[in-house]
Amino acid sequence: MTGGASLQVFKKSSPNGKITVYLGKRDFLDHLSHTDPVDGVILIDPDYVQNQKVYAHVLAAFRYGREDLDVLGLTFRKDLYLASAQIYPQEPSEKRPLSRLQERLLKKLGENAYPFYFELPPQSPASVTLQPAPGDTGKPCGVDYELKAYIGPNPDEKPHKKDTVRLAIRKLYYAPEVSKEQPYMETSKDFVMSPAKLHLEVTLDKEMYYHGESIAVNVQITNNSNKSVKRIKVAVVQVADICLFSTAKYKCTVAEIESEEGFPVGPGFTLAKVYYLTPLLAHNKDKRGLALDGKLKHEDTNLASSTVLMESVQKENLGIIVQYRVKVKLILGGFSGDLVAELPFTLTHPKPKDSPPPSRPITAKVTDASRDFIDANLIQLDTNDDKRCYADQDDDIIFEDFARLRLKGIEGDDADA
Repeated sequence: MTGGASLQVFKKSSPNGKITVYLGKRDFLDHLSHTDPVDGVILIDPDYVQNQKVYAHVLAAFRYGREDLDVLGLTFRKDLYLASAQIYPQEPSEKRPLSRLQERLLKKLGENAYPFYFELPPQSPASVTLQPAPGDTGKPCGVDYELKAYIGPNPDEKPHKKDTVRLAIRKLYYAPEVSKEQPYMETSKDFVMSPAKLHLEVTLDKEMYYHGESIAVNVQITNNSNKSVKRIKVAVVQVADICLFSTAKYKCTVAEIESEEGFPVGPGFTLAKVYYLTPLLAHNKDKRGLALDGKLKHEDTNLASSTVLMESVQKENLGIIVQYRVKVKLILGGFSGDLVAELPFTLTHPKPKDSPPPSRPITAKVTDASRDFIDANLIQLDTNDDKRCYADQDDDIIFEDFARLRLKGIEGDDADA
């Protein structure tokens, strides 16, 4: 056996075990110029399917109400994107070159396995979840993607649950690494009977930050007025535009500092100071409605990444638009009011550094959390652990049996896996 890098594949079967979906990963990246294709293999039982057909689809939907509120056949959701295909019998016009992952799975699984391929448009929305309040049940509001395979006489007829496989997948942004100007803003405030103004300058150390990075906010205060600045507040604010029938904006502070160090700044004085803030989900898990990167059940996530807006895209098709800004407020007290400056910035994931050669499929990283799905088993290829595995000597492919982990799942959560 080889001791090379392993290839891990997600596997999930229908409740009756008659169709099984094999998928190389669950996170699909939008590179702006293109999006990673959703491709894999479906294994069927032809004796059970007989004269019926097997279909698959990828659906992106915006859910804006809980499932338990759905009444009288009305659902609080809007379908944003749908792609469907007939997988079995395979139509000649749908045949296309196989990926390396599909080639290996077809060789291992045999003649009853059939490939599928979906290409998401670059303008399709990213996966975003609005954080529910403690005690909320059902699927949370937000934009979610689902890969579904099912048996039926035609694609429009509702399939039986026992003949259906559903997997939650995610579409994520990786903002392009482009050189942008360092965010800078200056503003002033006049006062009655004051000889001059209160002046504020704010600068960020860069325009793009990755999740978990600290943001350095450089503040310069020049007080030529006859008022005193009592203290300062520096905050990172997430702004989520809910683009449905009408746009609604939700603002949530995800990091904040309030300081009196160096204050008050009286007439004729100045203050220069750098404040550091780190916006993290860990500090905001009690805030309902906070936008997060689409969450898979039993897996942790992070604050939603900034939405990359293209001129050609209609906002209504994006579901939720997420942006971030740094807000600096000088508090004077009394009836003097406040002086505020806001600077937008981008919060995103870093582009993956290690990419496999083009002839190899991109593989999914397995975490302990992702192994907790009911039936969301993994196949591990090219591993040296032969205690729980069996090998195909011709292709040196080893299937690892994770059936024992099904006991860790939660009954009834099959649809969200």
